[in-house]
Amino acid sequence: MRGLLERLQRWLRPAETTAPETTETLEIVRRLTDLPVRNAALYEQALTHRSVLRGQPDSHLHSNERLEFLGDAVLGFVVAAYLYEHFPDRNEGFLTRLRAKLVNREALAQAARRLGLGAHVRLSENMERAGGRDNDSILSDAFEALVGAIYLDLGLEAARAFVERALLAPLDLEALARRPDNYKSLLLEFAQARGWPQPRYRVVAEEGPSHARTFTVEAWIGNRRLGRGTAGSKKQAEQQAAREALARLQATETVEEDGT
Repeated sequence: MRGLLERLQRWLRPAETTAPETTETLEIVRRLTDLPVRNAALYEQALTHRSVLRGQPDSHLHSNERLEFLGDAVLGFVVAAYLYEHFPDRNEGFLTRLRAKLVNREALAQAARRLGLGAHVRLSENMERAGGRDNDSILSDAFEALVGAIYLDLGLEAARAFVERALLAPLDLEALARRPDNYKSLLLEFAQARGWPQPRYRVVAEEGPSHARTFTVEAWIGNRRLGRGTAGSKKQAEQQAAREALARLQATETVEEDGT
């Protein structure tokens, strides 16, 4: 009788099926990462932009923002460890500058494009019409969220393998290290990491004839003027102003840390 009841309970129990969207997510993530998938829900969240959930309560718990935060930390560690091992004779400054060229919005967005990640991010209709699938911010955030999901699902070694394959392997790191630093990007990242307003650049002087013009530009964050640069083009002057601003902010931060 007991065996009959158990068979009857199994017969009455609804069949366990995999939702179509979950199956699709599994196939997409396996193709994107070349890794197994244990928890599809993590990756569904990693591919969900907050625009889809606008107006819903606790939307931050279901979009990819929290995974993005975690993935950013994992990326920073993995890239730092990789550079430490592959450039054993280089100093801290070199390693820091090269890491900044690898872990920034533009570089991560390019890695996302190589994967074709944008086609699989869930966006609102308005965001999609506005070009969200090729937006650097959305793509880089999704890449970081994907790294965070891999870390939670499969652990650090799987996340390391993915980052090395998707972000680092396609690049010539020696050539990248020789490329001049983009101080505007570095200053933007410095400000964003501290929750500050986005840096602004103001042309305060234009001098000389049209064939030999020089521009003087100031870099501002909020109501603070932090840097000034003069060069033969606005872009170069902005880079000089950003470099001066970044150096000033880093020096101030070092003094504050030493004083604590």
